[in-house]
Amino acid sequence: MYTLPKSERLSSERAIKSLFESGQGDFVYPFRYIFAVVEQAESAGGVKVVVSVSKRNHKRAVVRNLIKRRTREAYRLHKAPLLAAYGATELHLALVYASKKVEEYQVIEAAVQKILGKLRAHR
Repeated sequence: MYTLPKSERLSSERAIKSLFESGQGDFVYPFRYIFAVVEQAESAGGVKVVVSVSKRNHKRAVVRNLIKRRTREAYRLHKAPLLAAYGATELHLALVYASKKVEEYQVIEAAVQKILGKLRAHR
């Protein structure tokens, strides 16, 4: 339950491109998030997530990895209600870190919780 296995990560280049082209989105500091509900026959259901941090804003890989780790941790701990809400339909979600400042874990966690709450309400 509190894991983030490969099956819950969005890794297909085609799916990510489709998400950014046709997905809906909004901004919750420090994230821009994009989501799309996939209604395809081959979708297994559940939520698939991708986390992105701009190389333009954060030059060092160590910093980008730190932000991604914090984001994935916050998502992993608070994803259960979202998984229950989307059940059989598949949701693709991109969390794009937009701030030039490295935020503390508590700020990232609060933002991720707010995003997940909005997605549950959207359902």
